[in-house]
Amino acid sequence: MVFTRVFFISFCLLWTTTSHAEDTYKVVYVYDGDTVKIRSGDREFKLRLAEIDAPERNQDYGLKSRRALIKLCQGNDKLITVQMTGTDQYNRTLGNLQCNHVEVSRYLTEHGFAWHYAQYSNNSTLHHAELNARQQKLGLWSNNNPTPPWVWRHKQMHH
Repeated sequence: MVFTRVFFISFCLLWTTTSHAEDTYKVVYVYDGDTVKIRSGDREFKLRLAEIDAPERNQDYGLKSRRALIKLCQGNDKLITVQMTGTDQYNRTLGNLQCNHVEVSRYLTEHGFAWHYAQYSNNSTLHHAELNARQQKLGLWSNNNPTPPWVWRHKQMHH
């Protein structure tokens, strides 16, 4: 009898901690085209989208990329899903983001708002999304020779 009661109490505790509002997420701020601030309950964290690299805010196409992400993910009516995949060298949470059932990294890549970050990803879907965007000259690919953000950042550090 004691065992049953203890089991029942621990089961209830387990149930309440894991089902806590089904981890509802909200995008409360968009830093740029690949980094957002997420709120879950009373906790906030910075999420860097895995496998893509968007132009920096003060780089060509940076603000358009940020605006695309805001439009896709910010607001009370958005259903946000986060799948964390790790941390990067700056200790930011890396992960995949879905807004209203749209895979954000794929959306941004296929519309020319971001590069597939091939240095850190072998995702063939993102690779093909970028190739298609390049061929159709979508977004940042409308420029003949857009500067990848990792090259741009490197140049900024050596100025």
